Amino acid sequence: MTLKERYQNIIEIFQKEMPTADTELDYRNPYELLVAVVLSAQCTDKRINMVTPALFEKYPNAEALSKATFEEIHEYIKSVTFPNNKTKSLMGLAKTLVENYGGEVPSDIESLLTLPGVGRKSANVILNVVFGQAVMPVDTHVFRVSERLGLTTKSPNPAATEKTLMENIPEEYVQLAHHWLILHGRYVCKARKPECEKCYLKEYCRMHQEDQASIGEQVLKKDAQKAAEAKKKAAEPKTAKSKADKKDTKE
Repeated sequence: MTLKERYQNIIEIFQKEMPTADTELDYRNPYELLVAVVLSAQCTDKRINMVTPALFEKYPNAEALSKATFEEIHEYIKSVTFPNNKTKSLMGLAKTLVENYGGEVPSDIESLLTLPGVGRKSANVILNVVFGQAVMPVDTHVFRVSERLGLTTKSPNPAATEKTLMENIPEEYVQLAHHWLILHGRYVCKARKPECEKCYLKEYCRMHQEDQASIGEQVLKKDAQKAAEAKKKAAEPKTAKSKADKKDTKE
């Protein structure tokens, strides 16, 4: 199977299995998604969705958030991962939005990257989800699933994975493909215990194919060992009998 065929087959299956896919973060506008994305770093969307309603009720826009103190913001997000750093990021992010962008979330990656707490992945999420741009945010799920499926090969980092995916996924599918890979990694192709038996992509999955080949080799090896042991065991009585015959002859 060529790389092009692998991509085509996987995209076709995703289209059938997940014709619609979107972020699982709850938001009502670009500002809310931006805050949620910053908070979601190394944390679950479920946890973030539990925290943000009260936060957004208190601080409905960047201007309101920019006036909040560290202690005030921290109180709302203390249950997420790295609350201290994220509180500082939200404070800086809000002030930058107000001072440099009129309180509005910018729609280009260069501007988004000037916001505290926003890296390339987070910026691409905003561009993909809010502004509908054909960009590929690469988080741990996308990075892992792409490698396992064989969409990338020994990719050294997320930037390299993003480049490879963008080169091989037709532009009209890029926006959806990001969500396909994330959701597949979150619910099926899990990091520690991938649920291969219920995976509808296993026919085209490189990891599954390699695992099956490895299992086949192990079975053949065990069969060969059993055959050798059986042959050895079958030869033992003959040897004993031969010694007994020699003893009888001498007597």
